[in-house]
Amino acid sequence: MKTLSNLKVAIFADGAEKVGMLEMYAKPYIKGFTTNPTLMRKAGVNDYERFAREILQEITDRPISFEVFADDFAEMGRQARKIAAWGENVRVKIPITNTRGESAVPLCERLTREGIPLNVTALFTLEQVQSVVDAVAGGAPTYVSVFAGRIADTGVDPVPLMAEAVRRLAQAPNAELIWASPRELLNVFQADAIGCHVITVTNDILKKLSLVGKDLGDYSLETVQMFYSDGKAAEFVL
Repeated sequence: MKTLSNLKVAIFADGAEKVGMLEMYAKPYIKGFTTNPTLMRKAGVNDYERFAREILQEITDRPISFEVFADDFAEMGRQARKIAAWGENVRVKIPITNTRGESAVPLCERLTREGIPLNVTALFTLEQVQSVVDAVAGGAPTYVSVFAGRIADTGVDPVPLMAEAVRRLAQAPNAELIWASPRELLNVFQADAIGCHVITVTNDILKKLSLVGKDLGDYSLETVQMFYSDGKAAEFVL
């Protein structure tokens, strides 16, 4: 099994809590960051721009994605240009459609031709992947975020789809595939095995990295000891 030191896939921390982001920033194996409006709302962020600018004062040398939150494409474009101006390491997240299911690909094509680095997000199908590849090829650097974890939630194995997505992204050397919404640490190694460029990982999963390479016999014993200690602490009787 591979170790962290020889993984080729880049691990990005996914979150919007400042303390947690800076904790991950201190770890050299974290190569970038992603956020979204849902994570920001859960973290209690109430001033989008102030939060982003404060983070960008601390995180200056790794890519970080901030998402537009409009539903109208003209307003998405305005927000995207404003967000892009916040820093050279900023990637602007654009959802693959608006809430009416209308494609954002034409907007992505315009923005990438303007030189705005993108993170096209919430992709679930290979048709969506291909449409983005065709639109951004030759443009600004672009992440293509496929929500492999949510695909798995439907009972579909995401690995073959992600492997095919990697193959298709070869048509756009300026684009990199993100394995988004992982559900377990194993996904990091699955992403690495298929040649995926990036995987976004939340802090709860990142904390399990210390388990990589752990002896399974020792882990078994520790689990038994945990059950025993908890039963004793609960003072169960039969």
